Amino acid sequence: MKALEVITNLRTDDVERARGFFGFLGLTEDGMDQGWVARFTSPESGACVQVVTRDATAPEDSVMTIKVDDVDAACDEAQRRGYEVVHPLTDEPWGIRRFFVRSPDGHVINVAQHRS
Repeated sequence: MKALEVITNLRTDDVERARGFFGFLGLTEDGMDQGWVARFTSPESGACVQVVTRDATAPEDSVMTIKVDDVDAACDEAQRRGYEVVHPLTDEPWGIRRFFVRSPDGHVINVAQHRS
């Protein structure tokens, strides 16, 4: 399994306010916006940040998203190692397959793979 991308998930109560703030720092493109989660990206570099008001389907919010090439294998390995799976492996309606796992330090990580 390979990690393909890591994206921070910052808590916000106002996506529009966050859009204005990160826009002044050069993250001017909407990479994705679902109302409750939005990603702001630099058109020049691809750098991005994601903001979340409240996850639409999971019981807890995550601090980051790690996109992997095999989310099923990642979930199996997390369970084999005894890590707490906070949100089960799920095919979400917005086109990703994901699960949430708690790190040994207590951080909730969204592990995801885009469905083809």
